[in-house]
Formats: sequence, C-alpha cells, structure tokens
Amino acid sequence: MQLLHTDRAPEAIGPYSQSVACDGWLYTAGQVALDPATGELAAEDFAGQARQVLRNLEAVLTNAGCAPRDVVKATIYLVDFADFAELNALYAAFMGDHRPARSTVQVAALPKGALLEIDLVARIPR
Repeated sequence: MQLLHTDRAPEAIGPYSQSVACDGWLYTAGQVALDPATGELAAEDFAGQARQVLRNLEAVLTNAGCAPRDVVKATIYLVDFADFAELNALYAAFMGDHRPARSTVQVAALPKGALLEIDLVARIPR
C-alpha cells in the first residue's frame, strides 16, 4: 500500500491520506472545495465549489498517473439534491465520454460547510 500526496490538492484535514494506491487501484479521499493554497473553501456557490472539487480530484488522479478515464467508481455527497442537475453537467464535462459507476447521496452536512464531496476509485494504468 502506498500513501500518496500532492501539493496541488488540499492537505488532509484529518488523520487520512489524499489517496492510497494498492494492487493497481487508486482510492481517493473525499474532496471538498478547499483551495490547496489556503485550506479554505474556494467558493460559496455550488458551481464554484464543484469546479474546485473536480480540480482537486484531477490533481490527485494526475499525481498517481491516472486521469478521469481511469475512474471506475465515484461517490458523490450532496447537501442539497436541488444541485443534482448542475452537478451532472459539471461532472459530465469532467468525465468526457467516460461513464464510470456512480452513487449520489444527500447528507446533512459536510466538513467546513462544503456543499458537496466526491471520492473516486480508479484503475492505475500500467
């Protein structure tokens, strides 16, 4: 098991790693819309937060030699399901033509008052 870290994504805000590589798989920690430079939310609005979450995930994927096309499963946590359609548009742009399995659930709250969190499982290319 290899614990991975990149300065292009926010530091973990608890006792966990940004991502873990194990047996050819990458497991990311959940990413919220923290700015890697400040550790604070990068935006207050949903679209701004979603874009930052996807930038953070892209940095974590890239650090492991992966890209969105390598993702096999995504789990998305939304504070408000009213944001579902906007999420889908931004997520589809991030994934391109790739369509991994996905679960989306509504939660009562997220760290630092974030509006969404996403974690991924990806196959590390050989």
